[in-house]
Amino acid sequence: MLTAHGLCWLCQMPLAMAHWGVCSFCTRVLCRPRLRCPQCGLTAAHPHLPCGRCLQKAPPWQRLVAVNDYAAPLSPLVAQYKFSARPELAAALARLLLLQVKARSAIIRPSLLVSVPLWQPRRWRRGYNQSDLLCRPLARWLGCGYTDEALRRIRPTATQHQLSARLRKRNLKNAFRLDIPVAGHHIAIVDDVVTTGATAAEISRLLLQSGAASVQVWCLCRTL
Repeated sequence: MLTAHGLCWLCQMPLAMAHWGVCSFCTRVLCRPRLRCPQCGLTAAHPHLPCGRCLQKAPPWQRLVAVNDYAAPLSPLVAQYKFSARPELAAALARLLLLQVKARSAIIRPSLLVSVPLWQPRRWRRGYNQSDLLCRPLARWLGCGYTDEALRRIRPTATQHQLSARLRKRNLKNAFRLDIPVAGHHIAIVDDVVTTGATAAEISRLLLQSGAASVQVWCLCRTL
């Protein structure tokens, strides 16, 4: 779906390509390089070396790619997409993520994308899974595998943003089940926002224990 009258979702200026959703100026602002640790995605001194946090205790995934921080102007758009029934924003947001991925020369090209599943009643209430809608165009553009049935949430969990970091980990313990073979695959987990990384970590461990060759995390926003 196009933006109203072919205007940028963020600055409301006319778009040269209406189906992009975000103008070239806003895209450059959102996707400009930042000093982030390549593994955890948090602020770091060097963009190509693991930060001190990862040297002491690395997350289970190998690399994290984020479009931007969870801050304006991107965060309000992501919040609309997730909580205000705006699935039409998915393609424009997925394109921003694709541009960030392509800007990373050392990134491993995934053979499989995995979306973060919602508990089924929550998905019914929302009407869609925001991670699934990001994966669909990304898989098509990248020419890699994707099915929304790869991963299942097998028990209800409390909403993550209401919990502390310690409770997030406990909340997600054994919450997911893998339903497809992943041995040998290079996998990218796609989500809208990564905060503590507890969800991505739980899924990464499950994928690696099942034989995945590598796991990356791709997200729209990384909360600092």
